[in-house]
Amino acid sequence: MATPQHPCHALEGFFNESFATLHGPLDRWAHQRPEAVALRNEHTALSFAQLHQRVQLRMAEIASQNLPETVLLPTTMGVLDTLVEFLAVIASGSCAALGDPAWPAHILTAVAASITGLPKPARVPAATVAIAPALAPCYIGFTSGSTGQPKGFRRNHLSWTESFRTSVADFGACATGTVAAPGRLSHSLFLFAAMMGLWTGAGAVVQERFSASATLASLAQGQASVLLAVPSQLLLMLDVAQRQGQAPIVATTLILISGARWMREQTPHLRHLFPNARLIEFYGASEASYVAWRDADGANDSQVVGQPFSNVELRIGDLPLDTPYTTGTAGRIWVRSPMLFMDYVHTQDPTAAMRHDGWLSVRDMGWLDAQGQLYLCGRENRMLVTQGKNVFPEEVESCLLTQAEVEYASVLGLPDRLRGHRIHAVVQLKEGAPRFAKAALVSLCRRTLEPYKTPRQWWLWQGPWPLTRNGKTDHARIAQILTSLVWDNGPKTDEGITPWR
Repeated sequence: MATPQHPCHALEGFFNESFATLHGPLDRWAHQRPEAVALRNEHTALSFAQLHQRVQLRMAEIASQNLPETVLLPTTMGVLDTLVEFLAVIASGSCAALGDPAWPAHILTAVAASITGLPKPARVPAATVAIAPALAPCYIGFTSGSTGQPKGFRRNHLSWTESFRTSVADFGACATGTVAAPGRLSHSLFLFAAMMGLWTGAGAVVQERFSASATLASLAQGQASVLLAVPSQLLLMLDVAQRQGQAPIVATTLILISGARWMREQTPHLRHLFPNARLIEFYGASEASYVAWRDADGANDSQVVGQPFSNVELRIGDLPLDTPYTTGTAGRIWVRSPMLFMDYVHTQDPTAAMRHDGWLSVRDMGWLDAQGQLYLCGRENRMLVTQGKNVFPEEVESCLLTQAEVEYASVLGLPDRLRGHRIHAVVQLKEGAPRFAKAALVSLCRRTLEPYKTPRQWWLWQGPWPLTRNGKTDHARIAQILTSLVWDNGPKTDEGITPWR
């Protein structure tokens, strides 16, 4: 199937009413570039005309079924079919909730029950929705909640279409290429990436199951020029590329990195593999979408996450927000932009985001320098106090992960009568590094960090590293096991956590 050249060279072409909703541009592209590939997976390619037809047929079926305001999409569908269903549901005027196929039955049942009959948010009255469809709720995604149940966040069309517009405004024309989104749609980053490709009219390449080699092959063939990936995927791709002797991939012009800290010492390898790509790290949240971004390189402080996006305002500190704050002083990060989420559903999470007079905080802590660059310290609920000083575990973990032999690291604090907290580091070494000495990490911390931030006690973890459903380190699980071992002299665990002498 041929892919005609994208007709929109003028960036201002993406700033008009037809792009106000996620599904709005689909009709336009189906008429302007009907044969262009809209969606492609490992087995199928749908043109914009074919995708539009499938969405319209499914939308008609949905209308005849009189579905509720919020529809939980089946978790058994493949990625491409889920995108068709998602577009049909939101085009019909309902809000689509995307669960995780890995949820156990009792969580799926609980989520389905909680969103059945979920009303429109009170602050978006029906009259406003009728006038401005972009303000209508269209998507509910889920993150891990502190209560053991997933935490749902609800977004309207505007919050993502503004993100797409800002991508074009801040990154330029390279952001309007075909987007590779090689991940599960239950991870909102990959749904976001696929929808951006459809919104710009360049299309998206998705995978039913992530494969580093398949992603490399797709990019090498020029199927996509934009890649959105999390760091773990990029590291796997670098490993596969090295093993296979992959030639540099010249067709990729933009790589967007988010979801976790990017190991900037890997940037030269990524630049060698993608010599023509602009490498962008961005910091955001499910509740805030884009917050700040920077070109990925290893020259800056590991805490810097960059400049705010062009439609984002930042404040640091406690309420009230009009209180002057000192540049370089860490505090709670507050964000104001048109990209913020609407509200939470299916949660009683006490660590949920805070809102005040149009500002939002997801309880991340950070500071701004004199040039307005944002530095991220870590999560407020992970901050430790030792010797009367604040320690953010994320900073220490970032330091440890720069050591080539370290695969994973979790820095935790246990109560200490003299210090407030005693800092513990739990480390998993990479395969083939069993003789690596703890002294090297102690020395690294002392050279890189203030002395009080160096962990006092060290542990080795053997066995599968605990991860949340979103693929991030499950610090709560590690803390639970460590606490049991230290305070309760608990039994040996299957994970094999042992003191590192």
